[in-house]
Amino acid sequence: MDLILINGKIHTMDLSIPEAEAVAVNGNKIYKVGSNAEILSLKDENTRAIDLKGRVLVPGFNDSHMHLLGFGYFLNMVDLSHCKSIEEIIQKTKEFIETKTIEKGSWVRGRGWNHDYFERENRFPTRYDLDKISTEHPIVLTRACGHICVANSKAIEISGLSNETDQVEGGYFDTDEPGNPLGIFRENALDLIYKPIPSPEPYEVKEMIKGAMAYANAKGLTSVQSDDFGSIPGYSFKEVIEIYNELKEKGELTVRVYEQCLLPTAEMLNEFIKQGYTTGYGDEMFKIGPLKLLGDGSLGARTAALCQPYTDDFSTAGILVFTQDELDELVAKAHDNGMQVALHAIGDKTMYMAFNAIEKALKGRPNPDHRHGIVHCQITDEELINKFKALKAIAYIQPIFLHYDMHIVENRLGVERARKTYAFKSMVDRGVHVALGTDCPVEPLDVMPSIYCAVTRKDLKGFPKRGWLPEESLTVEEALYGYTMGSAYASFEENIKGSITEGKLADMVVLSEDIFSILPDKIKDIAVEMTILGGEIVYER
Repeated sequence: MDLILINGKIHTMDLSIPEAEAVAVNGNKIYKVGSNAEILSLKDENTRAIDLKGRVLVPGFNDSHMHLLGFGYFLNMVDLSHCKSIEEIIQKTKEFIETKTIEKGSWVRGRGWNHDYFERENRFPTRYDLDKISTEHPIVLTRACGHICVANSKAIEISGLSNETDQVEGGYFDTDEPGNPLGIFRENALDLIYKPIPSPEPYEVKEMIKGAMAYANAKGLTSVQSDDFGSIPGYSFKEVIEIYNELKEKGELTVRVYEQCLLPTAEMLNEFIKQGYTTGYGDEMFKIGPLKLLGDGSLGARTAALCQPYTDDFSTAGILVFTQDELDELVAKAHDNGMQVALHAIGDKTMYMAFNAIEKALKGRPNPDHRHGIVHCQITDEELINKFKALKAIAYIQPIFLHYDMHIVENRLGVERARKTYAFKSMVDRGVHVALGTDCPVEPLDVMPSIYCAVTRKDLKGFPKRGWLPEESLTVEEALYGYTMGSAYASFEENIKGSITEGKLADMVVLSEDIFSILPDKIKDIAVEMTILGGEIVYER
């Protein structure tokens, strides 16, 4: 036996053996789950024994939707997530340039600002604000949601944009009265400003992934379902896949990656399929997952597409990235070629369009185990929740979004619409397959705050005291299931991971506190003590 863990409190997430004391690992799989006596009897001279000393052991966490490569890229940018004013953005970026001694003419990237957190001016920054940082460095600072960025005059100049530049479908850039770009770019218009940013070298991209994986392991993640294509300027889907495969071949992957393939055009999807890729291509360490499509924007940026206009801005109902015909074509093409589909849809209008596309694809080629799903699915109503169940669609939800969104949703939607949003418990109670994640780097790559939000329906400061829409709270069991078995189901891997079960991959996490007995308000503070991937310790506090 290669490894045994004894004297633990093991929450297996397996209904046949819900709790145990000890686990034995042989190779990269779980060999036996049982009592201390049963497991100790398997010990030999080659066995490594770990005494858990009463600590809790749970299955390895699986983030059902995030951006691993994008997070690695973000770790090399200026972090603006705590900025409370435009002045603070300016100061932090200036300090970043000076600390990193970034040469004049070199691009400066940042991410994480959120105008709703600004204490004085509740507005987006513009090119003129960023010009106060530098007029010699091209600067692009992306909003926390990833659906809006602001660029300075130098970046706009290098990008060749002017008052003669045409707007793009599925997005737009803000202009002043003469039509000059104000530096604010939304949805598909982001490509106009991102395109000229120089590409890092392949070895740098590998280091970004490794840095992101190390961070993930420290948070107990052994699997991620990651949207990586398009994360790095100049890298094609083929090059991203090659980089992951090179890391895998060298044994340098420390999380299992299920790639959510962002292929927003028919041409890209056709080329992808032509090269032989489809859902399930790969192995337990790196595997091709669903076609990922961005259907709309975000609630905070008012670019999530709604059936009715925003309550706090009647001039807009959000931005649709695709027409119904375009969405139908992409979903049908993927479905007909054996490819799962995961559609980003925050607004109710986008969700209706996504379900229409899925229904048409299933009518053309029935498949009872398609596992198509909706990513985010925030602005729901009764009919949409029923559609999840009727179509057997997966709901990829991010409970950590509640921390911010509960403070803006009533302003954006009005009280009546807001009551039907973030309906996690309604989904679970109806038997909808729910998979939990963070959407990192939109939110931090941290499992415990996300579970805390799912269970308490509070922000990270403990507000409101009784929770926001508390009837939609998940139990600890339901939230943990969503981060383990629920996410494993989303990648067709519930038979090989997601629970501490004999024969499954030995992916496990040791926690500092018992998540089932601790006060719910304390869940966010639980630390990861150890992360085990395939029987190997990849993180130890």
